[in-house]
Amino acid sequence: MAKVPSAVVAGAGLVGGYGVARWTKKRQLGGAVLAVAGVAAAQQWRKQAGVKAAGALSAAYVAAFAGSHPLAKKVGAWPSVFGVAGAVALASWAVADRKA
Repeated sequence: MAKVPSAVVAGAGLVGGYGVARWTKKRQLGGAVLAVAGVAAAQQWRKQAGVKAAGALSAAYVAAFAGSHPLAKKVGAWPSVFGVAGAVALASWAVADRKA
């Protein structure tokens, strides 16, 4: 079975978490999607790039989630989510996936 790149897992976690929360109207369910994808991506980051890189990318993932909220007030919810998801996916690819 082909391995899903960590950039895809991380980006999908941010977009999917928001989408699930919005469409189900259950923030906890969206948070669960966000958390599961974040843990899966962090495991891949650790294996591919090491503990320090995994810590930095995990911090970026959490910061993207937190930062999407104030950004959404300026540009809208979906543009904000897609923007931060793209930034985290790009960072993930540059640090971990490009080498794999």
